[in-house]
Amino acid sequence: MTRKKEANPMPATILFVDHRSDKLDLEREVTGPDAVLLNPQKLRFDEIEKSALRTCDAVITSRVPVDAAVIEQLERARIIVRNGVGFDIVDLEACGAAGIAVCNVPDYGTTDVADMAIALMLTFARGTAALDAALRADLKGGWTYAHNVTARRLRGACFGVIGFGRIGTASALRAQAFGSLAELLGMADVVTIHAPLTAETNGMIDAGAVAAMKPGMVLINTARGPICDTGALLEGLRSGQLTAVGLDVLPREPATADDPLVAAWRANEPWIRGRVLLSPHAGFYSPDSFVDLRRKAIETAWHYLRDGKLANCVNAEYLKRPR
Repeated sequence: MTRKKEANPMPATILFVDHRSDKLDLEREVTGPDAVLLNPQKLRFDEIEKSALRTCDAVITSRVPVDAAVIEQLERARIIVRNGVGFDIVDLEACGAAGIAVCNVPDYGTTDVADMAIALMLTFARGTAALDAALRADLKGGWTYAHNVTARRLRGACFGVIGFGRIGTASALRAQAFGSLAELLGMADVVTIHAPLTAETNGMIDAGAVAAMKPGMVLINTARGPICDTGALLEGLRSGQLTAVGLDVLPREPATADDPLVAAWRANEPWIRGRVLLSPHAGFYSPDSFVDLRRKAIETAWHYLRDGKLANCVNAEYLKRPR
């Protein structure tokens, strides 16, 4: 979508919320001297000066939600860029009603997250984390394959992907080396989730879904935590319906001990030992992915402000009268 930009003698102001770096060197390379870049290093909108909210032309946010109350204060903003793939933290409809375009960065970190999903699968298949932990605890007694309680051969196994976008496709292509792809949840030996968080996917993997899975399945989620009911996953592990669960994301982040699955993982009793892997929502991360993310986010905002070129808009259905 391209919208002609009217001449504006004032430099555009771009506000960064919870920016991942204290520097804006990459961003300045994109905009040059023609934009004012504000990086207050705050974790909430109510910590930012009201004048900055009222006068900014664009907002780039990573993790801080943008709700209707925030949108009311963005009197001049034309675009909000969610500095990542998911956009569930932004009220798309309220932004559209206010004439604010919402965009994401869908094409960064694809290889990194796909590699994380496959790494979790391989860790269970070959037991690398469990074997290392056993040796660390007892060098002599741990010198045995018996601690690899999730061992299995992947060649010929069914690999199911929920969410067949960029990352899901990348994961599927990697998995082809181990066997065929599965389209039905009940046929898959390994399922990896790469779907966005929506009303349809929220809580999608619940007790009913676990019951429908092929017994002994390995489940991996590197997408969004609320897609999985961790209580249902725990019961699936107890019953043996699930052999193993690898989660890079959780319903509540950072992880809390009152999540039953997290509590069982921490207790590390023999029945669950080696069958759960948790990671701190880090699947997207690599130094290279950070560079890509920052550059693509600022390019999305700047090209719209400067040229009226709108890319990766996720609220087009609500955006009837853009500012």
